[in-house]
Amino acid sequence: QFSLFRFTVKRPFSTSHSSVDSKEIKKFQLLAHKWWDEEGEYAALHSMNDIRVPFIRDTLLSMSSNYHLGSPLSGIKILDVGCGGGLLCEPLGRLGASVTGIDPVEDNIRTADRHKSFDPVLAKRIQYKSSSLEEIVEESMETFDVIVASEVVEHVADLEMFIKCCSQVLKPEGSLFITTINKTQLSYVLGIVVAEKIMGIVPEGTHEWEKFVPPEELEHLLESNGFSVKMVKGMLYNPLWGSWSWTESTSLNYAVHAVKAGAQSHAMDTPPETDIQQHSATAGTA
Repeated sequence: QFSLFRFTVKRPFSTSHSSVDSKEIKKFQLLAHKWWDEEGEYAALHSMNDIRVPFIRDTLLSMSSNYHLGSPLSGIKILDVGCGGGLLCEPLGRLGASVTGIDPVEDNIRTADRHKSFDPVLAKRIQYKSSSLEEIVEESMETFDVIVASEVVEHVADLEMFIKCCSQVLKPEGSLFITTINKTQLSYVLGIVVAEKIMGIVPEGTHEWEKFVPPEELEHLLESNGFSVKMVKGMLYNPLWGSWSWTESTSLNYAVHAVKAGAQSHAMDTPPETDIQQHSATAGTA
């Protein structure tokens, strides 16, 4: 989260022409040691776990009747893109998931690795890589059940390429979870002027308003690249209480759940092999 993937890809899925913005790397390197300060620059991301973790957990459980009490995400392979210091990887790991966190800032990965090492269970369930998304595409084709890109897509230079790469590494019927910021006048005033410049809720310079993504645009990109958008929910941060809540309005922050085509999610009593046989007829339908 708050990591920056800049794609300068000349041909699809080539790693040789991919780079991360060096100025942004330096910016996030300076904050890398502060990820686990719950009262510091990343306090809003810590409290976001209160709603984003249950959102991911409950959505996945609603799609499966096979889960383990106390370890509900056991057997699920999750890729956290732009994992930062591991703020989201760790709670997902505690729920039983096998989590891979990637981030182009090496200092972020070092911080994440060091923090997980304090918990032997997490040390086994989580692995971190200093990498951009497209750098792992070739080695990870259709590897993951779930991709999480939380507070990341507002930083990418080529959003469609980012979504294509997500599709490449997701298994058929895999889930993609995104949280991001809408591109509205309100998001400029509250997300940049107030949050960064006045209240310091996030570090100044974290966001560029021009790169914020309206939900309609994100939905269109997802649908045109083989995903079926299942849910869009508004999110609201209360800086006085330091807490997040769900809201009907998507004018500021919002969350998206989309499912990759190939084997559409049907009723829970539909056998998986039937899903696979029928996927060509149902691909792209909600």
